[in-house]
Amino acid sequence: MSDQTPPDDSKLTKTKSRWAELGKFLTGMVSRPEDSRLPPGQHLVKNWPILDLGQTPRVPKEVWRLDIAGLVDKPQSWDWKAYMARPKTKKISDIHCVTSWSRYDNHWDGVTTHDLLEAVQPHDSVKHVLLTSNDGYTTNLTLEDFASPEAIVAHSWEGKPIPVDHGGPVRLIVPHLYFWKSAKWLRRIEFVERDHPGFWEVRGYHNRGDPWTEERYS
Repeated sequence: MSDQTPPDDSKLTKTKSRWAELGKFLTGMVSRPEDSRLPPGQHLVKNWPILDLGQTPRVPKEVWRLDIAGLVDKPQSWDWKAYMARPKTKKISDIHCVTSWSRYDNHWDGVTTHDLLEAVQPHDSVKHVLLTSNDGYTTNLTLEDFASPEAIVAHSWEGKPIPVDHGGPVRLIVPHLYFWKSAKWLRRIEFVERDHPGFWEVRGYHNRGDPWTEERYS
């Protein structure tokens, strides 16, 4: 497992941890994709709010790398050229933040997690994925969620490079879960047998984060 030091708690971190204690934004409503496009407790925005841990790592494409490791047959370490040489895919998805905003019809360009899995060939024993960002942030996913047909390791949003404030040059997009699971400034993807709760998960956030069942907090 990665030994990257997590970032220090900021004012925002402490506030959001307090939200978890209080159950902020929880409605107790039940909604399903077939009933409504907007999950319970969410409101629509047209902009894309910026939320981070108070650090904005700026990693030029010339030095950017993505390490894909753990229990795989073919570990990878992609520089920008290697990443851009992978099969390209376009996706359109809605995104939902645990702080209650949602944004419809986001256009992404990048490498699907399905193509990434084909490249590295995880072992049969793999059940979980640990993501690490360039600011030390971590979050965890089940292999099933990581392998979602809509998930993409993206470099572009709305036809332009993802802005650094939103996680560029490369971030993960897992649209069927709350957006804290879609790690910004992606640096490492590690395939593991055992679950390793990440930065927000150990601070009271739900281990999975399904917006449709309001899995905001543990």
